[in-house]
Amino acid sequence: MNTTNYSSSNLPSQFDIIIVGSGAAGLYATLCLPEKYRVLLVSKDKLRTGSSKWAQGGIAAAIGDDDSPQLHLKDTLHAGAGICDRAAVEFLVENAPSAIDSLLKLGVAFDRKQNKLATTLEAAHSRPRVLHAQDTTGRAIVDILTAKVLAKPNIQVLPQALALSLWLNPQTHRCQGISILHENQIIWLRANAIVLATGGGGQIFAKTTNPSVSTGDGVALAWRSGAVVRDLEFVQFHPTALSQPDAPHFLISEAVRGEGAHLVDIEGRRFAFDYHPQGELAPRDVVSRAIFSHLEKTAPNPANANVYLDLRGIETAKIRYRFPNIIQKCQEWGINLFQQPIPVAPAAHYWMGGVAVDLMNATSIEGLYAIGETASTGVHGANRLASNSLLECIVFAAQLHKLEVETINITEVESLAIETEDWSGEIEEIELIRKKLPAVMWHSAGICRTQSILEEAIVQVSHWRSQLANLEISKYILNLPPNQNIQFQSVAAQAQLKLATETLNLLDIGYLILKSAAFRTESRGGHYRTDYPETSETWQVHTVVEGDVWQTSPIY
Repeated sequence: MNTTNYSSSNLPSQFDIIIVGSGAAGLYATLCLPEKYRVLLVSKDKLRTGSSKWAQGGIAAAIGDDDSPQLHLKDTLHAGAGICDRAAVEFLVENAPSAIDSLLKLGVAFDRKQNKLATTLEAAHSRPRVLHAQDTTGRAIVDILTAKVLAKPNIQVLPQALALSLWLNPQTHRCQGISILHENQIIWLRANAIVLATGGGGQIFAKTTNPSVSTGDGVALAWRSGAVVRDLEFVQFHPTALSQPDAPHFLISEAVRGEGAHLVDIEGRRFAFDYHPQGELAPRDVVSRAIFSHLEKTAPNPANANVYLDLRGIETAKIRYRFPNIIQKCQEWGINLFQQPIPVAPAAHYWMGGVAVDLMNATSIEGLYAIGETASTGVHGANRLASNSLLECIVFAAQLHKLEVETINITEVESLAIETEDWSGEIEEIELIRKKLPAVMWHSAGICRTQSILEEAIVQVSHWRSQLANLEISKYILNLPPNQNIQFQSVAAQAQLKLATETLNLLDIGYLILKSAAFRTESRGGHYRTDYPETSETWQVHTVVEGDVWQTSPIY
């Protein structure tokens, strides 16, 4: 199979397996699939643009002489605040050393110290177990995996292609393919298995460390198709994102605090110890709330205020060696971190919830799988332990080497239909909703939540969902005729369809997060309610959503 010819004109209409998403989870899964299968990797943008590449801190694994999977298990369960599924966490930590070994064999160059793999300490870890490649670990892993994928003859890669809908068998409800938008065409592709690896949904919030492609596509597609989704109220807000006018919310890695950086307020005081005895190295949700609470008390305009991360107590040589990317990014925005502290504030970073899956990554829909941040495996609970996300991608994606798919008899794709659709008159309305939604979500479902504000936001988002659903472009997307490829004559059609699809997805996941946050009347991990500030044993359960029904299910 040709991995360099990306045109849809000669794209086969059927593959054995289609993977949607080209972050660490999607790439590694592609490599783990048996070579007997014809595989298509669909990437929403160019390769190397997802959240995995942005991961700075590293990947956790108990490889030290003073460490063990049991200690890693204990730390993960503690961070997850009672919502982790123990069997899933045990599977994660026990397979972590072999995951690292496989990455080393692929050529990932982790940092070393005296010929041994170097590890660092991050918040809520009891041992230094985070392996790293300077402060660009995600990039180091993704670059290697991408090169390996492009070299495989059984894999075809289709970049800048957006998944529009899942293709379900009308009788069995089995997933049998997807429709995608590519080169001003809508193409229906058949497959014996679809794997969603589309990342998280950080763009739902006004402040996020996530890239622009993180619009919750996989979770929205799966939910609209009837899949069970889980624990969607649990969003991790990273405490230290760059807070500079007009600058993106670039993540300042937790590893910086692990190496000795201090959080200080405008007066230079280490305030984090006022809120937790571990100070800067408390769990992420605790540190984020500490910053939020401190700014509420001390800043005249808390929404736009920041605290500071001071690295000046760390040796200059160590900073240059460990954090060259952070140095460069700060310099781009006029900050010399050797001479001044970095202005930081919390931003949405990681979504613990997702499409509910088992240890084989199978969802509740036969033929549909989910991995990485798109999935809810049960390992992260209410609050992900630092550097367990890249690990989850590798460990669970490796399970796909066991995947066996059967041939499905499906009707051939119909001949190409040529259409002149142009929805220019509706785009301004969609753009306005897209612009307003993240601010509403940040205000209502951000670091601190309360019932009255959540209910106001649910009404607003529900109105926007109805408003958008009534537009002709939305009706078009949501009612695509299965098995019929479409070519658009209008050159604007692709951009219009992409904007509308992403906005539909964002509205759906916004609705799911808000309703889940209102449903869980307690505070736990990444979900904090000012009106229910205590953790309740009654709520030591998963939040499960199927269709428009919210229920609870036990922790295993």
